[in-house]
Amino acid sequence: MDVNQPKQEHLLALKVMRLTKPTLFTNIPVTCEERDLPGDLFSILMKDDPSTVKGAETLMLGEMLTLPQNFGNIFLGETFSSYISVHNDSNQVVKDIQVKADLQTSSQRLNLSASSAVVAELKPDTCIDDVIHHEVKEIGTHILVCAVSYTTQTGEKMYFRKFFKFQVLKPLDVKTKFYNAESDLSSVTDEVFLEAQIQNITTSPMFMEKVSLEPSIMYNVSELNTVITNGDGSSTFGTKTYLQPLDTRQYLYCLKPKPEFAEKAGVIKGVTVIGKLDIVWKTNLGERGRLQTSQLQRMAPGYGDVRLSIETIPDTVRLEEPFDITCKITNCSSERTMDLVLEMCNTNAIHWCGVSGRQLGKLHPSSSLHLTLTLLSSVQGLQSVSGLRLTDTFLKRTYEYDDIAQVCVVSSKLKAES
Repeated sequence: MDVNQPKQEHLLALKVMRLTKPTLFTNIPVTCEERDLPGDLFSILMKDDPSTVKGAETLMLGEMLTLPQNFGNIFLGETFSSYISVHNDSNQVVKDIQVKADLQTSSQRLNLSASSAVVAELKPDTCIDDVIHHEVKEIGTHILVCAVSYTTQTGEKMYFRKFFKFQVLKPLDVKTKFYNAESDLSSVTDEVFLEAQIQNITTSPMFMEKVSLEPSIMYNVSELNTVITNGDGSSTFGTKTYLQPLDTRQYLYCLKPKPEFAEKAGVIKGVTVIGKLDIVWKTNLGERGRLQTSQLQRMAPGYGDVRLSIETIPDTVRLEEPFDITCKITNCSSERTMDLVLEMCNTNAIHWCGVSGRQLGKLHPSSSLHLTLTLLSSVQGLQSVSGLRLTDTFLKRTYEYDDIAQVCVVSSKLKAES
């Protein structure tokens, strides 16, 4: 006759508890009017309740703290900490104990044990304690695998594992937008503005400790999230930097190419790396979280083979009086030398002064030349500067430049009075 052998019980017990800050104890106050049937009974009970705040018993928050009862919500960027305890529940001395803790994610398996050394023996009613830490860098399902191996007094080797499954959630929703600076001055046409929209998608408020942009080696960055008043800077978000659940906050940054890159027209083209956002926040009772985005990329505006930009131009000019502008012509090609000819075509309002069709000479790859031109306007108002043509005699290719700048034209009488 077959007899089922009872499953052997282990001599050691494994306990795992997540280490996290406690939460404030909350209660639901029950009140009524004095003329109601209970009278002041509810008021007396709340005053006698040790969890309420004396003098403010009707507040939901109490003076006590609640220890975590489970793993709770774990968010990306937070530090996961856990306490592991192996206790000898038997009356025997156990030898060669080894405790191992691994964290299994969707992409990798990490060893979190502080030490993999074997403990020689563990006496009855004693324990081995360990605390593990891990900065969570992936979202999705995580499994904490705790394995214990030991040897009994009879020399039998024992082994068991426990699995603790938890989800890592996304705390923030980060969206970015790039804007190219719209200006006629070439000193700022290569500026890039980055708008970062950060939304709190958790269920509790966040204290935004830091939101900064770490630029790539090609750019210098300046934050546009403070207002300077009497020499002192204050945040555009006010003195309270809390982000409530589902609230969104917008941060703005200005990036300028470093001089060594801005002078080389062929360098900043195509897809360029801007940098990455570094976000640090704190939740209830100061629990800290940190999140870094991947490298932000943008498509640099294309200028074609030849780029023409305005260096200097007056804001206001007199009607039918000549004025000067300074242009910068850049060969954006990294391989080909150009032989350029400049043609100036008059429009209904703008008239060029000088010889059209003059030779500018050879322009080597990634090099520039500065040119001063004279023109006048025959029409008042805000006028667009148009009508410049550059022809590369090598390839017989013509490049047209219209609406390259704007100028305000006023009458001579108005200019004199002002």
